[in-house]
Amino acid sequence: MNYIPNNIIRQILLLLFIVLLGIILWSQLSTFLPAFLGAYTLYVMMRKYMFMLQARYKWKSGLCAFLLMLLSFLIIMLPILVLVNMMSSKVGFAIQHSSEVLKAIQGFIERYEKAYKIDIITDANIQKVTNWGAQTLPQILGATLSTVVTIVVMYFILFFMLTEGRKMESAFYEWVPIKDENIIMLRKDLNRMVLSNAIGIPLIALAQGIVGLIGYLIIGVPEPMFWFVITCITGMLPVLGAALAYIPLSLLLFASNDPVKGAIVLAFGLAIIGSVDNIFRFWLQRKLGDVHPLITVFGVIIGVNLFGFIGLIFGPILISLFLLLLKVYSIEFRPNKNELNKPT
Repeated sequence: MNYIPNNIIRQILLLLFIVLLGIILWSQLSTFLPAFLGAYTLYVMMRKYMFMLQARYKWKSGLCAFLLMLLSFLIIMLPILVLVNMMSSKVGFAIQHSSEVLKAIQGFIERYEKAYKIDIITDANIQKVTNWGAQTLPQILGATLSTVVTIVVMYFILFFMLTEGRKMESAFYEWVPIKDENIIMLRKDLNRMVLSNAIGIPLIALAQGIVGLIGYLIIGVPEPMFWFVITCITGMLPVLGAALAYIPLSLLLFASNDPVKGAIVLAFGLAIIGSVDNIFRFWLQRKLGDVHPLITVFGVIIGVNLFGFIGLIFGPILISLFLLLLKVYSIEFRPNKNELNKPT
């Protein structure tokens, strides 16, 4: 009668306990996953400068981490502050001239009601808009609070990643049960993919914004700098992207009795700005990280559903990491040809 060795039983029980504890921790901490991914993204981008400041200038790790975190916060928040400043002026103007704005909207709707013989302003539609606003406002407030909490937790994690980066990386080498050369390949490819997405996405959005600004100036769009900022920010969003800027702009021009400019802006956005996104995105992703276009497209869709906005970066990385792990597994455990050809 065969008996299972006690050592194997102990090992299985320990693994089951680790898995159970991991499931419990995951269920409680999964909401902080975007914060961790954001912290890791910033760590990859700051790692070289952190080590340089410590080695060359002999700065303390806490001071180096604080300086780099402050700079990153300013760089990240600057576009948001610019947008908020621009939008606040628009909102302030709308509030001061609320009666004129409402009359303009009402006149616009009535004109289309007469032209197409439809009823837009009805009690049922007003009730739907009211219900939609009552449901959406709490969601917006909740998302805003969640974003603030995520940023705070992200920088909290980032501080310890930066100050204990070498310990963290050495522990990674020690804990991952694969060969050191494969760990090095895994880390290099993962870091390259993070940089490719973290740098590539803002550059693509900036390129769309610049192309859009040139077109807005040539067409004669009012307040082209405002729409340049809007195009840059929306260019980072998945699926629709910069269309969230030039389509509303086109509709506003149509509503302002300027259908020629509206049609030109719409055509320019679809033909030129959209092409910049498609062509430049695929070229840059392959240039920076050798990422296949299909991985970029499907990764963004998957990532946003899983991680929210940070999924723009980590969605493609998730697919690339899956393929990379398959490669590592093949290298680690696939029998070589000599072993397969051995006589039995």
